[in-house]
Amino acid sequence: MLEINGLNSHYGPVQVIHDINLGVHAGELVALVGGNGAGKTTLLHTLSSLHPASAGSISFDGVDITRWPSHRIVAAGVCQVPEGRQVFAPLSVEDNLRLGAYRQYSDPSWVRQELGRVYHLFPILHERRRQPAGTLSGGQQQMLAIGRALLGRPRLLLLDEPSMGLAPLLVEEIFRVIVELNRQGVTILLVEQNARAALAIAERGYILETGRMVKAAPATELLADDDVRRAYLGY
Repeated sequence: MLEINGLNSHYGPVQVIHDINLGVHAGELVALVGGNGAGKTTLLHTLSSLHPASAGSISFDGVDITRWPSHRIVAAGVCQVPEGRQVFAPLSVEDNLRLGAYRQYSDPSWVRQELGRVYHLFPILHERRRQPAGTLSGGQQQMLAIGRALLGRPRLLLLDEPSMGLAPLLVEEIFRVIVELNRQGVTILLVEQNARAALAIAERGYILETGRMVKAAPATELLADDDVRRAYLGY
């Protein structure tokens, strides 16, 4: 579904992403892990055309989308949940969700159905649907950001550090929902600094270090790799 070949990206004269090759098959849950400053968010921003590629190619379903504008990439079914949630704080929870469905407003019955699906996944959002999004806890805002992306009808969901700043129990809940979404047929690229949690639920994993891909393997192999455990898993 997603194929990245020889991707490079710069901030001015500084190269941040170096010759990245990565693939995600339809129906997979793939983890991309690495420490702070590894270039994970820049890679996702380049995939979504929020930051330009300076070389290489990005294909989605066999179509080159490298130079497509962001709104066209979203329309094709690639939706991103950004690092730090980035909800619209003054708007209500439900208005935030509806903004995710801006392309679907011509089909109000579908929007109602998908709102129900999100509220089923995250009952607390239904309970607080009329509250300003800025009054939610960090974990609830993360649920809202995921729900907003789901209203975009994703075929490929890009998740950027969904566990960041959350308590362990909330991390467990968020990752449970990620697994459930994948079981429902959503293809997922999960970008995480929490390598152990990400690889525990993924089928395959990639390790990014200072903008370079240093290892790619089935997630079980990465979890058992001594070098990976010492560098990224803390044991």
